[in-house]
Amino acid sequence: MSWLFEVWARATALAPPLPLATAVATGIIALAVVVWRPSWRVWRAALVLAHEGGHGLVATVVGRRLRGIRMHPDASAVTVSVGPARGLGVVAVLLAGYPAPALVGLGAAALLAAGRPAAVLWAVLLALALLAVQVRGWRAVGALAATALPTAAVTWWASATVLQVVAALLAWGLLLGAPRGVAELARSRRRGRSSGSDADQLGRLTGVPAVVWVSLFALVTAGAAAWGGSLLLGVRR
Repeated sequence: MSWLFEVWARATALAPPLPLATAVATGIIALAVVVWRPSWRVWRAALVLAHEGGHGLVATVVGRRLRGIRMHPDASAVTVSVGPARGLGVVAVLLAGYPAPALVGLGAAALLAAGRPAAVLWAVLLALALLAVQVRGWRAVGALAATALPTAAVTWWASATVLQVVAALLAWGLLLGAPRGVAELARSRRRGRSSGSDADQLGRLTGVPAVVWVSLFALVTAGAAAWGGSLLLGVRR
């Protein structure tokens, strides 16, 4: 049981406020990762895991039976759940995907602002552990391992300063990556390549045009990025 107390002590450890210079530097690095196409292709896998995790969490909450999460060769993914084909439950599940990375990033920013960078990384590890029982296929397992192993190493062995930097990079990466994901969705729709997207499925289910749902995703992710960024930069301190 002693290791449980050790984990709890590490996860709840307090740290000094995130220095403004660190917040700015990590934000610039995260922005570069999101903007530069080669690095975005790598980071996008983490965004996809958060996206599908949002679908899976809400599917469980509304009483659907989760069958698994599978990634495709193009780094897209699908969450399969069993339940009614129509209704508010399905709408809630479809709504959860695109905002999920932004909301996770906002939560990470709030924990950092409260001086708990270790809690950010332990929460990530917990979420990945929950995802691990649902992922299917080597691509999803690989993406999960590529995220979990470095996070676990940093969480256990890194200094408090490194924990702050990594947690800030993670928060910025989610906050800035989520709007790009929505922008890619909008671009795919303009090219007629997204008939099965969350927005298009919501359009067919509700009768509300898909462009309205894309706009809602954009509003939520941009709002979370602005709010989370203000927390990281200490605007509200």
